[in-house]
Amino acid sequence: QVQLVESGGGLVQPGGSLRLSCAASGSIFRVNVMGWYRQAPGKQRDLVATITSGGNTNYADSVKGRFTISRDNAKNTVYLQMSSLKPEDTAVYYCHATAIPTTTNLAYNYWGQGTQVTVSS
Repeated sequence: QVQLVESGGGLVQPGGSLRLSCAASGSIFRVNVMGWYRQAPGKQRDLVATITSGGNTNYADSVKGRFTISRDNAKNTVYLQMSSLKPEDTAVYYCHATAIPTTTNLAYNYWGQGTQVTVSS
């Protein structure tokens, strides 16, 4: 089994910065794509950013130029550096990974428990 554990959420003023971390652990053979999604109250869960094991990144238009995704493959950890935060960035942020556990040769989707990010003065 594979678990994703997030950290780094909290309350920040508009224009501020936060860094989210997510570590994958368990019986992992390989972690492929890792990423972040977010869900605001009453809205669907949307893509924020993804990164492949080779370092290719993809961002939602709403966060381009403000958020940076990165990963440490040796630690199976993904990071999201968020800058110039706006009130509309307020949401629960979920870590996602596509990973192959050691017990199979199939890739599965895994989700973290979510971490709250609130941008408010």
